[in-house]
Amino acid sequence: MDVLSWVPDGVDVTVPNVARAYDYYLGGYHNFAADREFVARVEVAMPGFSYAAQANRAFLGRAVRWLVDAGVRQFLDIGSGIPTLGNVHEVARQSAPDARVVYVDIDPVAVAHGRMILADDPYATSIEADLRRPAEILGHPEVLQLLDFSQPTAVLLMAVLHFVPDSDDPAGIIARLRDGLAPGSYLAISHVTASTHRREIEQVRRLYQHTLTPGLPRAPRQVKKLLAGLDLVKPGLTRVDDWLPDSMRATRHPQAEVMLGAVGRTR
Repeated sequence: MDVLSWVPDGVDVTVPNVARAYDYYLGGYHNFAADREFVARVEVAMPGFSYAAQANRAFLGRAVRWLVDAGVRQFLDIGSGIPTLGNVHEVARQSAPDARVVYVDIDPVAVAHGRMILADDPYATSIEADLRRPAEILGHPEVLQLLDFSQPTAVLLMAVLHFVPDSDDPAGIIARLRDGLAPGSYLAISHVTASTHRREIEQVRRLYQHTLTPGLPRAPRQVKKLLAGLDLVKPGLTRVDDWLPDSMRATRHPQAEVMLGAVGRTR
């Protein structure tokens, strides 16, 4: 296999990786045969699952545009994955050229490629860090170089919390992130739920058990509990393609209802 120069030494590209699989769901090219084969198995378990990923990406874009309109100029995208079409800094700068963005991921491949494409961008960077250690993210030198947490900031947790088991206290992680932000900041999330398509989602969950980051779908009430202490922006917690929909409404897909999304404001 011809491994590209942006893949760090020691990364086993023969093992499926959720960040690279997500890239493939979105039509990206930063993935390998093992990732594509994994996605094929997911699509057998739940035909159309890739539509949920695409709806999630569209939700990210709408949320970032809304946040820019609300006055946010700083974004901390945790669990950002591999940069692909519609990156946060690209979306935000359509209306706010001064927007600053830090991408955070645990996957070295995602970070390496992010750093490569952002090498000449003084107001955006990518760092390798673990969501389960929020203090290390908030205190990271490269984060503090770009973001001023005394000013409103948006923390984005898109399609990442379902990879955090209850034993790692996802509600506590969110609370520590929330408490590190200035009043009037925002936290946006999306999360897989098993409230519909239960059988198919269970089959998908079993497939993800064989990756380094197994997933845990949660019921809507459980996802809402993660957002305690935040004032949810209307329409609250809903399927991602129902959150302030635009042209996405025309291509609304039934499988997208397995992905919930919300944006909350700090007090």
